Amino acid sequence: MSERGAGGAGGGAHGDGPAVVWFRDDLRVADNPALRAAADSGRPVLCVYVWDDRSPEVRAPGGAARWWLHHSLHSLAERLEAMGATLTIRRGPAEQVIGGLLRETGTAAVYWNRRYGSERRIDERIKTAAREGGVEASSFGANLLFEPWTIRTGQGGPFSVYTPFWRACLAAPAPRKPVAAPARLTPASRIDGEELEALGLLPTHPDWAGGLRETWQPGERAAHEQLRRFLADDVAAYADDRDLPGVDATSRLSPRLRWGELSPHQLWHASATARDRSNAKGVSTFQSELGWREFAYHTLYEHPDMATVNIHRRYDAFPWPRLHPAALHAWQRGRTGIPLVDAGMRELWHSGVMHNRVRMVTASFLIKNLLVDWRHGEQWFWDTLVDADPANNPFNWQWVAGSGADAAPYFRVFNPELQREKFDRQGDYVRRWVPEWDTPDYPEPIVDLAETRRAALAAFDVVKSARTAD
Repeated sequence: MSERGAGGAGGGAHGDGPAVVWFRDDLRVADNPALRAAADSGRPVLCVYVWDDRSPEVRAPGGAARWWLHHSLHSLAERLEAMGATLTIRRGPAEQVIGGLLRETGTAAVYWNRRYGSERRIDERIKTAAREGGVEASSFGANLLFEPWTIRTGQGGPFSVYTPFWRACLAAPAPRKPVAAPARLTPASRIDGEELEALGLLPTHPDWAGGLRETWQPGERAAHEQLRRFLADDVAAYADDRDLPGVDATSRLSPRLRWGELSPHQLWHASATARDRSNAKGVSTFQSELGWREFAYHTLYEHPDMATVNIHRRYDAFPWPRLHPAALHAWQRGRTGIPLVDAGMRELWHSGVMHNRVRMVTASFLIKNLLVDWRHGEQWFWDTLVDADPANNPFNWQWVAGSGADAAPYFRVFNPELQREKFDRQGDYVRRWVPEWDTPDYPEPIVDLAETRRAALAAFDVVKSARTAD
């Protein structure tokens, strides 16, 4: 089932009612087509966020992501207040909440920006019910550069390999320009809602978010400042330095994209505008990373269950051994005795992010050296990453596992010691997060890397011989 198109049915008796803007993963006022459409309708605007952790189609955010969500919603509410509107928060299954809200307020129109996983089934049902009730219901492309149904192979199907996918994207019409934020909103009558604090998104007993507060300032204004800083100071070296975890060379924009404080259209056009002779390579590399995000979301559109189901079903035959909780716990807490793995896992626990190169190494170690099902790692990242989203997180775990789209072959096992020697040669990254490294207090490795690599490849022989069709 697809949730496409921006058309809507006229209002009838609802013609004088407000226009509802339903915010989800688009917590911004600039380049927000749904908000812009509501403002341009000339109707009073009612801005709504629904905390839905009950609908089976919705994957509730993990703990670190909930922390970010709380602060980003607070920032959004302040921006809307400055424009004359109020952010109303309600909780419950979105289909029931939005349906009830439309009846309660005599809504003339409801606008939202599209989602691409299983949540789009909810959106489609709400759109159908609204139109049947005489309410205009319109959705917009806001969070991808290219809609999934517009980038297809010559045979009309989805791409399964990144390079031809991105080539097709670059050959397509250019991504639209960002739309301006409304200067002013005409507020609808206030209605009852939840206090943000009542959602319980912040950790309290215990409050483990000190590292997140130290590292991040969520919100749209902070996101734009980070984008400006990256393009002014860092993008020129991005292509060469982004693989070095000890160097502050990444964009640090991933949680901004995940929560929609910035749109990919803003990033695309801002980077294109900033391109010059000195940074052309860095800008191209940065834009190709936006392309990898697009590929993940296009894959989610085709495989909305990819957080739990192998994209290539022959991997269902992989003989995962019985889980050893002690080994999983050592990996989660950065106590494996493998310096680069431990550094990455401790960075994650403290800051809610992990350097991308190290994400691949830690994932490979869990899957191929500890022989732990990739789903356990995906779930841990889902709970501890501030940028965990329903596309990138499972997509990248399946890529490392070998079961996903354009996946690294299973026999590609990242050796964490060789990776450390190549990308953290001076040990700056490891020493920052594992200060006891190279001291008697540092534990011995919990596994032998060479021996466990051989065991992983032996287990993969079962997959190679499986006859299960993809």
